[in-house]
Amino acid sequence: MNTSGRIDAIKKMLETEPDDLFLNYSLGIEYLSNQLHQEAIIQFKKSLSINPDYFTAHYQLGKLFEQINVPNSAIHHYKLGLAIASKLKHNKAINEFNEALFLIED
Repeated sequence: MNTSGRIDAIKKMLETEPDDLFLNYSLGIEYLSNQLHQEAIIQFKKSLSINPDYFTAHYQLGKLFEQINVPNSAIHHYKLGLAIASKLKHNKAINEFNEALFLIED
């Protein structure tokens, strides 16, 4: 299935499950892989509205904002994600957020 086919399939599934965290996040990833940045931002933020502790969406938003050269927003999302990962004691994510912050703030 090509990328536009995957986007259409996920959108179809979202019609019946609009608040499905995985589907919303997956649609954001598909948009991101197609350089549809604004659509990706919307989907990652929708994921966070469904589950505010979903630090993976903050990481993707940070990377996306880095890619489109909005460093303050990237740092903001990395710090939010780091706080959540720390609260949840998710060591791998803590390390990834710290590395991202180190590289962007360097």
